[in-house]
Amino acid sequence: MLNESPRIAGTLNAIRRGARDAEIIVVDGGSSDASVAIARPLCNVLISASRGRARQMNAGAGASHGDALVFVHADTIVPRTFANDIATALSDPAVVGGRFDVKLDASAVAYRIIGAMISIRSRISRTATGDQAIFVRRDVFDRLGGFPELELCEDLEFSRRLKRVGRVACLRTYVTTSARRWGRDGVVRTVVRMWMIRAMYLMGVPAARLKRMYSDTR
Repeated sequence: MLNESPRIAGTLNAIRRGARDAEIIVVDGGSSDASVAIARPLCNVLISASRGRARQMNAGAGASHGDALVFVHADTIVPRTFANDIATALSDPAVVGGRFDVKLDASAVAYRIIGAMISIRSRISRTATGDQAIFVRRDVFDRLGGFPELELCEDLEFSRRLKRVGRVACLRTYVTTSARRWGRDGVVRTVVRMWMIRAMYLMGVPAARLKRMYSDTR
């Protein structure tokens, strides 16, 4: 997390409701607001790491003890069936990991369409965005070397590697993530920018260059 004081309590409370026995680890990337104070009593472990989603997620994985890892962004709300959905998917030994469908926390038609399109694209490509609560078996995560520590697209690259080693479960249960990025920058501009980043990365443009081109992405 990074400066998520308005949202982190809701995220952590939802995880606890949906996964009562989970080991909840929060990784702070240097928050200057009240995020740490809010999160500390709502999780099992709170650690600090260098800022960056990949670095923070890898640090959280390194501090954990479970056989399955789930990565939830600080502005994402998981369903009450969270743990059961993951356990059911991983009961198939051929499944190495997976993700949830996603919807945005805004009711306008445009936002509903965006959520549906992200989920459909993900189902077809068997890749996921970080907003979709990616989960993975620990041994597979370790074998893949964790998230590649890229400036952007670490979720896409990890998903591409994941699907090469086994079956990826595309759950139809929804997680709900913040629409603030689209609301702040405009729906059309944000959609075009995200598709451009994805396309350029897949064409081989280095993540560091994409970060410089789209400096407000994080």
